[in-house]
Amino acid sequence: MKVKALKIKYEEEVISKMKEKFGYENDLAVPRFEKAVVNVGIGKFNGEKEKVEEVKKDLQLITGQKPLMTKAKKAISGFKIRENMEIGIKTTLRGKRMWDFTDRLINIALPRTRDFQGISPKAVDKNGNLNIGVKEHTIFPEIFSEKVKNIFSFQITLVTSAKSKKEGLEFFKSLGFPIRAITNQR
Repeated sequence: MKVKALKIKYEEEVISKMKEKFGYENDLAVPRFEKAVVNVGIGKFNGEKEKVEEVKKDLQLITGQKPLMTKAKKAISGFKIRENMEIGIKTTLRGKRMWDFTDRLINIALPRTRDFQGISPKAVDKNGNLNIGVKEHTIFPEIFSEKVKNIFSFQITLVTSAKSKKEGLEFFKSLGFPIRAITNQR
């Protein structure tokens, strides 16, 4: 059985399901993806240029887009950070690259995560955006774990046009994200 591409699934199934559940009158009122932001903090590799270059190269393989270095806006002495010091690498994906990345995230990368129990409903914020932390970048099929010298973690933020947490949760569940059922346990 061939897995349906995520964007086609959104257009054919999710829009009608969301219109029925929330009573939207127009297809454009239904929540949709706006962008996917992938962010890596490079604090532990600070000053080691070859490790930072390896992180940039691997992030480019994962996202299919050249990453951008981020700089500190202000100095924080407790973290040994000075103003304009390079502290992270990020990539903002839109359009086809965003859909392809999200499709690979749901269907390939997350199931390969060790001890994966599903995404917590708490990962969806009050604006309907999803934040996922990935502990090892080697879960993506583009990375050959035999060649990896440094394993790094990163954060993925999927920004939607949803107006509330309830809309966002339903949107992600409809797309096939493995979101855990809400339990009353702590």
